[in-house]
Amino acid sequence: MKITQTSLDGLFVLEPNVFEDHRGYFVETFNARLHGGQGLNYNWVQDNESSSQKGVLRGLHYQVAPYGQAKLVRVIQGAVFDVAVDIRPQSKTYGKWFGLELNESNRKQLLIPRGFAHGFQVLSERAIFAYKCDGFYNKGQEGSIHPFDETLNINWPLDQSASTLSEKDTAAPSFGSHHPF
Repeated sequence: MKITQTSLDGLFVLEPNVFEDHRGYFVETFNARLHGGQGLNYNWVQDNESSSQKGVLRGLHYQVAPYGQAKLVRVIQGAVFDVAVDIRPQSKTYGKWFGLELNESNRKQLLIPRGFAHGFQVLSERAIFAYKCDGFYNKGQEGSIHPFDETLNINWPLDQSASTLSEKDTAAPSFGSHHPF
């Protein structure tokens, strides 16, 4: 597995080895021994999966400390543009974002540490998105940032008029407003 540090501290792109033949493929998406050997020691406690249509944009979501969640995200079917925003006030990359396409062909994964907001936009007709979390979801401690916030200026592949957001995400505050990060 190839593990690459991004421009944001603690945020990694993982590229698992894929073994393909006439029967299909096999890929190891997580290995505690390998990840731990790279200093990526996480105790995953919850797995989530979502299915979405083209243009759906989920995020930017986070859990307020001390209920933060690290996530290991990937796409099982289809394609998404995945984004992580550093919301750690003491970080030198506070307010910076990183994005990349995750899809069923490249099988890349993004390891997002605690202290990041996360979201994705579906690029294919349908996408199945899966992720591990190192903390349990806590509805009373969830937060969100509007995905089309002008301060963050995220370069989403599909513009706002082609995007479908939940009511919660449409009403999310801007990054510049007060957040209990």
